[in-house]
Amino acid sequence: MTKHNSFGYNYSWGVFLRVYKDVYPDDLSKLSWIGSICVALFFILGPINQLVIRHMGYKYMLATGTVLCTAALILASFAKELWHLFLTQGLLFGFGASFVWFPCIGAPQQWFSEHRGLAVGLAMSGSGIGGLVINNICQAAIDNIGHRWALRIVGIICFVLLCIATVLVRPFGTIQQTGGRAKGLISWYLFKNPQFCIMFAHGLITTFGYMTPFFLLPTHAEHLKLDPWVGTNLSAIMSAVNAGARICTGYMGDKLGRFNSLFVCTFLAGVVCLAIWINATNEATIWVFSILYGFFGGGYIALFPTVQPQVVGLENIAPAVGLLYFTNLFGYMFGTPIASAIINRFDPPDFRYAAVWAGVTVIVGALFAGWLRVTQAGFKLVRI
Repeated sequence: MTKHNSFGYNYSWGVFLRVYKDVYPDDLSKLSWIGSICVALFFILGPINQLVIRHMGYKYMLATGTVLCTAALILASFAKELWHLFLTQGLLFGFGASFVWFPCIGAPQQWFSEHRGLAVGLAMSGSGIGGLVINNICQAAIDNIGHRWALRIVGIICFVLLCIATVLVRPFGTIQQTGGRAKGLISWYLFKNPQFCIMFAHGLITTFGYMTPFFLLPTHAEHLKLDPWVGTNLSAIMSAVNAGARICTGYMGDKLGRFNSLFVCTFLAGVVCLAIWINATNEATIWVFSILYGFFGGGYIALFPTVQPQVVGLENIAPAVGLLYFTNLFGYMFGTPIASAIINRFDPPDFRYAAVWAGVTVIVGALFAGWLRVTQAGFKLVRI
């Protein structure tokens, strides 16, 4: 779970965004790029993942990520201009997190087969737990000692937890056993597999909408003039539900079929955006949405990696993970800024359009998950 301290921190971006939009007024669209760039760069090593693992190994990749992520948060606490935040909380943290992400998402897939869904769900639940804890730590620190010390405190937490991950995370086999057969930098041969292409499209499209509620719900709550702690705890509760959902849906995938579960969870995550968030005008509706989206969204995140070995084979897992998660770069980088630009075309901002954007993109992505499931077993109602 310690590996997802980096992603858990990013779920708290909405808390910092509320502060920054007062420090840098009229720059909400620009500010939303910082969180998007950060999450997008989690996956920047994707195309050359197997090459980096081959030369550095898990241990030195994680050590590099620990140093870069910690430095990014500490340096961000001294930022005086908006571009300082782009360089630190955006570029540097995201790049450092890329060295953390790939060893840690690959390891549980290698160590488990029959219970892979539960194992990956347990491993990935750390980001939801991190979001629950760090959201409230950040808000308490911001209220009492300011956002600069909040960043320093989170930086220290990040350093400690990532040091633990550096010590504990190990691959099951050698890079020769899991690194595929590409001779160049990028494993183009994987695109000869039609199922890999469908999964590539699924990851690319879904991520354009997935993080939008996490980033914009705190600002939406403030727009509705709710108590500031509501905005903070919306993200926190969504993260907590997200953590529990990753375990539950991972187990569900093992029992009911990973492809079946991936389609259902992704589709319902999009549906609740269109059915509930679009109609959220009070605190109760916002809470219902955050819980339901946290659950189904957590299912999507946990189940996406569990089906990868079944699509490409364990021997190709390192290059496949790299390329499949590289698709996230584009969605996470541009998705929330597009949603922010749409809602800011109106005065006052209309968050219904963010709900439409998130819902439609996630549902379209879910259709590709359904297509992938059909290629595995047709339209038969079987566990797959």
